[in-house]
Amino acid sequence: MRWKGREGSRNITDRRGKTMKRGAGIGVGGIVMALVAIFVFNEDPMRALSGVLGNQGQAQTQTNTEYKPSAQEQEVAQFVSVVLRDTEVTWNNLFRQANSQYKEPGLTLYSNSTPTACGTGRSASGPFYCPADQEIYLDLSFLNELKNMGASGDFALAYVIAHEVGHHIQTITGTSKNVRQMQARSSSKAQSNDLQVRMELQADCLAGVWAHHNEKRTGTLERGDIQEAMQAAASVGDDTIMKRAGIPPRKENFTHGSSEQRMQWFNQGLRSGDYNKCDTGI
Repeated sequence: MRWKGREGSRNITDRRGKTMKRGAGIGVGGIVMALVAIFVFNEDPMRALSGVLGNQGQAQTQTNTEYKPSAQEQEVAQFVSVVLRDTEVTWNNLFRQANSQYKEPGLTLYSNSTPTACGTGRSASGPFYCPADQEIYLDLSFLNELKNMGASGDFALAYVIAHEVGHHIQTITGTSKNVRQMQARSSSKAQSNDLQVRMELQADCLAGVWAHHNEKRTGTLERGDIQEAMQAAASVGDDTIMKRAGIPPRKENFTHGSSEQRMQWFNQGLRSGDYNKCDTGI
């Protein structure tokens, strides 16, 4: 993706070097236990991952350390800013065409851990969107995780950011609230998980809609960019993640959708450019 020299977003907050400390940290073992709780014992994902995101009720202290980003880190941060700005332009235009107004999300760069309105965000949880403060949180070390999962390239990260922006759109349009209400009334864990999957697949589709319109507006995609996004979508499919963790994939335990589904819905938005085609049944 050709991005250098282009406008960046003003909605970026940089907290790198500012770390929240709260008791003992959670390492890989904690993540594995959370995955087991979710996929094997059907535990509530938010409860199982509360150890990853932290607890707002416990004492927290913030430590500031001198942070000097490397040249590569500075470049990635600039790329994130440009991608976020691209999403702002695209969604402002699309909302305006629908006689509505788009409220832009913020994006916070952090290292290791950071306070959020949804609890303490930790890098182990990966990029996430917090609806309570309408902010996307991203530790750039996630790039290494993407590479380890076989998803490299700058547009893989662009897809991830656009997906989180998709969750923001679901929040400001009321979709998220409606789904949470349906989940509260659901008769089984499998039904609740199915609703969550539909939310995630819609966010993938919205990421594709952004990619469609951004390319029409800027013409900045390069050979291989779409494949990078598709590979990123595939790498975070529930079946792929379960297999990687040594857990037999079971559809009723999916919370984000299979690799095939995630690629399919991203491609749906990419090809159509129509957010109305992102109806996943929620």
